[in-house]
Amino acid sequence: MKIIEKALEEGQSTLSEYESKQVLSAYGIPVTKELLVKDLKGLIDATREIGYPLVLKGCSSDIAHKTEKGLIKLDLRSKEEAVSAFDEICARMGTGTSVLVQEMVKGHRELVIGLSRDPQFGPCVMFGLGGIFTEILKDISFRVAPLEKRDALEMMKDIKGHKILEAVRGMEAADLDMLSDILIKMGQIGLENESVKEIDINPVIIFGNKPVAVDALVVLGGVKADGPRHQN
Repeated sequence: MKIIEKALEEGQSTLSEYESKQVLSAYGIPVTKELLVKDLKGLIDATREIGYPLVLKGCSSDIAHKTEKGLIKLDLRSKEEAVSAFDEICARMGTGTSVLVQEMVKGHRELVIGLSRDPQFGPCVMFGLGGIFTEILKDISFRVAPLEKRDALEMMKDIKGHKILEAVRGMEAADLDMLSDILIKMGQIGLENESVKEIDINPVIIFGNKPVAVDALVVLGGVKADGPRHQN
């Protein structure tokens, strides 16, 4: 893929969130509606196109742990709030700043979907509970790519918290066909792009009953990411 090739040529070890989601989107994985902007005019144009509420994020291939660095502003509901958040993120990041303007996706269920490259087995797909609970609960399952739908459905049943995907507390059952498709396509990305060593989509939020990739990180060339990242 051109995005990956360009990043490698420029010596990047990771793709930015925006670039990472472009890779996912190219494979048909649903991602948040978002635009990358560099100035106030771009910000205002993006707010008009996407609509409120919004999320603003500092965006660079060199940035991890955006939350801790104050580079994520959630649930912005007016032009004034968006401009203030944009100015604050730019001040924290310095020159050459790019800011991701993103729709605010709300949902009570957060999942993690990932890809890692095992020295023996090759690309392996991961599925589990996401968001802030990923590292705490470690409720995850793995399969070696390529995956068939049967494998993807088994992965979802394997985690202890699998009932979160069912109709619960007034929430619709998650669309297992869409989730299966995402898992299958993650394996496909690993098989077709040898320079992709790791992918972390965290969280995948169930919005209504549809999964949406809210944050994503693609690691290139064997350099490990330093921990999962998430919108909130």
